[in-house]
Amino acid sequence: MDPRQLLRDTFDAAVGAADPLKIVAAHLPPPHAGGRTLVVGAGKAAASMAAAVEAAYEGNARLEGIVVTRYAHGLPTRHIEVIEAGHPVPDESGERAAADILARVQALTPDDRLIVLVSGGGSSLLSLPAEGIPMDDLKATTKELLRCGAPITDMNIVRKHVSRIQGGRLAQASRAPVTTLIVSDVAGDDPSAIASGPTVADPSTYADALAILRRYGATVPASVQQHLERGARGEIGETPKPGDPLFARVDNRMIATAHGSLEAAAACFRQHGIAPVILGDTVTGEAQEVARVYAALVREIRQYNAPFAAPVALISGGECTVTLPQASGGPKARGGRCSEFLLSLAIELDGMAGVHAIAADTDGIDGSEDNAGALADPTTLARAEAAGFPARRQLDAHDAWGLFDAIGDLVVTGPTRTNVNDYRAILIS
Repeated sequence: MDPRQLLRDTFDAAVGAADPLKIVAAHLPPPHAGGRTLVVGAGKAAASMAAAVEAAYEGNARLEGIVVTRYAHGLPTRHIEVIEAGHPVPDESGERAAADILARVQALTPDDRLIVLVSGGGSSLLSLPAEGIPMDDLKATTKELLRCGAPITDMNIVRKHVSRIQGGRLAQASRAPVTTLIVSDVAGDDPSAIASGPTVADPSTYADALAILRRYGATVPASVQQHLERGARGEIGETPKPGDPLFARVDNRMIATAHGSLEAAAACFRQHGIAPVILGDTVTGEAQEVARVYAALVREIRQYNAPFAAPVALISGGECTVTLPQASGGPKARGGRCSEFLLSLAIELDGMAGVHAIAADTDGIDGSEDNAGALADPTTLARAEAAGFPARRQLDAHDAWGLFDAIGDLVVTGPTRTNVNDYRAILIS
């Protein structure tokens, strides 16, 4: 089989394993026979999760609700309103939706039921700043943390402590029993980190948030800095912590993970006679550095047939980072962590025969453009050079998208309406 097509098929298998329209129904509680069933949620999978709930409960529950998803990620629904908003930088549409969600949850009675649909991207989409923090300041904080290359788990600790709804506060606002369905996009599948854990006990503190700002040298607006400092001094109440009795009425259910998607991709490789090796679903770090490590492993396999014998597919998930330099007036950085990883890998392998690779984000969007990721093969560097896009120049400019676009090797899926983090596969034939 064509190696490039096989890689694309395994990516499709990974995405399919996390498709809410296929998996949500099996994790829902029975239809509520009492009062209302309010469905709320946020994330890149929010619309498809909402549609799946409607299909499962059709005619058997007093269903209503509102979910917020990324622009262009909506779907038609009948009972649950779908709002589109900004990601990765929050905006006023998300703020209005979050305020509406919080108000509806606060109005519930113990006879009602609350179903919360959580997926990757929810931290930005479910943005309701704490009192005294303008939305513009929350936007600026998000942009600064992105610029500094802070990992998503650290970003979310800060977000929880400048929010009225995240870090368990949504569950705290509900008098009704809560069932939360979670599609994980974070390394380790920590539910408190996914969409900043709106219904999950938060072990982090205001002091932790301040330490993160110091660690990455992040300069945030005064309203955010002062709010965090007041919290650290005990002048503002902390997020609800593990052991709080309120979580006795909360059932958080993990329904899709990065590792589950890697297993689906591995099964696809096996069907084609390729031995898969899952290197982990929690791979993080600078995309270029991770690629150099993987290239070293590929060279070891190629030269010594160890530690794995070819043919073999090296599979991994997780979320790398790309740290951009301060704005300098140069060319715009285009692409994302997947395409940057792949270009760095191609440079390190330097046209090595028999090695093909894919890196793509399961949400269908890799960074700043409209592609999920890209494909690379032994001819990538030569074709890029011939097209006027020398690889080293493109990597130094953080413009992997420009190179892969020029040679026709982008992977374009459109929004997948799910998200279990990045998918990387290196096929050594």
